[in-house]
Amino acid sequence: MLENKNYSYLLVASQFTCISLLIIVNLGMFTKSLSIGLFLTGVGFFFYTLMFNKISNFNIIPDIKNEAKLITTGPYRYIRHPMYFAVLITMFAPLSYSFSSTNILISTILTITMIAKAKKEEFLWSHKFSKYCTYMKKTKMIIPYFI
Repeated sequence: MLENKNYSYLLVASQFTCISLLIIVNLGMFTKSLSIGLFLTGVGFFFYTLMFNKISNFNIIPDIKNEAKLITTGPYRYIRHPMYFAVLITMFAPLSYSFSSTNILISTILTITMIAKAKKEEFLWSHKFSKYCTYMKKTKMIIPYFI
């Protein structure tokens, strides 16, 4: 299943559906300072990560491009999936706006989806680059110093 392209597309569809729902259901979050701050922090971290992993190197689906290079600098020095970290921080904005059962459910599905994407990428990276297993031992998956 980890090598299945349809599984990759399903994960991306789930991710963008959850993100869209969280934003649509919580449009008012852009009136609350904490929500705006979390949203902008996540977006800022996304752009910070792009300074180290250029757009041409990453893939929106959790498959590895043939010409992909392993990046271990910047945020990649501490976590293997800083783009996913950025998405999760950004999506804390709706939760800070309304800690409703709907937001909790959608956020949980989004988190599970991001972890599944990360696991698939790690499976593929570890088969493509022998150095990846060493890199995994030195870094956390998504949250610096924690997970």
